[in-house]
Amino acid sequence: MSEHIGIVCGMEESFPAAFIERVNQTPGFKAEFAKLGGITETHQPPYKVLIDRISHEVPYYRIFLKTASLAGTYVINDPLWWSCDDKFFGYTLAAKLGVKVPRTVLLPQHSYIPAINPQKSLRNLEYPLDWESIVDYIKFPAILKPAEGGGWKNVSLVHNLNELWHAYNQSGQLAMTLQQFIDFDEYVRCLCIGREFILPIKYDPKQRRYIEADNFLPKDLEKKILDGAWALNNALGYDMNSVEFAVQDGVPYAIDFTNPAPDFDVNSILPRYFHVAVDEMAKLAIAAAREGRTNHKGYAFRQWMAKPTPRPTAGPAKKAG
Repeated sequence: MSEHIGIVCGMEESFPAAFIERVNQTPGFKAEFAKLGGITETHQPPYKVLIDRISHEVPYYRIFLKTASLAGTYVINDPLWWSCDDKFFGYTLAAKLGVKVPRTVLLPQHSYIPAINPQKSLRNLEYPLDWESIVDYIKFPAILKPAEGGGWKNVSLVHNLNELWHAYNQSGQLAMTLQQFIDFDEYVRCLCIGREFILPIKYDPKQRRYIEADNFLPKDLEKKILDGAWALNNALGYDMNSVEFAVQDGVPYAIDFTNPAPDFDVNSILPRYFHVAVDEMAKLAIAAAREGRTNHKGYAFRQWMAKPTPRPTAGPAKKAG
């Protein structure tokens, strides 16, 4: 009897189809597009493992996956932790781990739902904000971006207070962060799979595209990036993630590293890296199904922060052939 592995996805085509085909080449395992309908409170999903690529956009899927996790299905990524996660928490965690991040300030949202009475409901907020101190800490130019979200949405590069206020006034009900702009010499996006496999890839954020390149990082810089990506991924407990570093004057800054549904499309990450991602994700899902893993071992960052573990010196960094 086959162990069932399901994938929950949206419009993407290349990765889900290739992942299913790759898993189904392994005897004893059957992968498919998961079918989710009305369920009872005692529902037992038929899947040993579920790969989540879309629940951040479909609330029903997120609720279902939390229930499936409770029933014993191993969900990639952990839907309970994903529901708690935000990018500003990630910057705070990175700083505590010793991973270099840009100077960042969390800002109260600009606007609120109609039920909020600014005079009564927001009595805990400082008003007006001490913009002078905030800007003195961050410096210009700076990046204004949401504390939650991704996909380069609602991101602004600002060069002075007037530009900052204009962008902030357009941010609506989003909680925003103001962050030091890193004028990078090199940019790297690491694909992280299973908390051990880390594949650093040259990336151009201006054109938002991956670039095929071998040995594009000096060894000491590559080690810093691998160590940082490993520390962040293990602390967050993600099995599927991408971690971005902007390198300025030889210093890698972790820019974006809470991406639990990273872009795996073949046209984005290029065929060379796509096949590596498919193979590693299939290996991870099969191993999790075979071992009967569960998501319920406590939040990984709490355990990891209590007793940091150095990255193994061999193994995690893989070359794409």
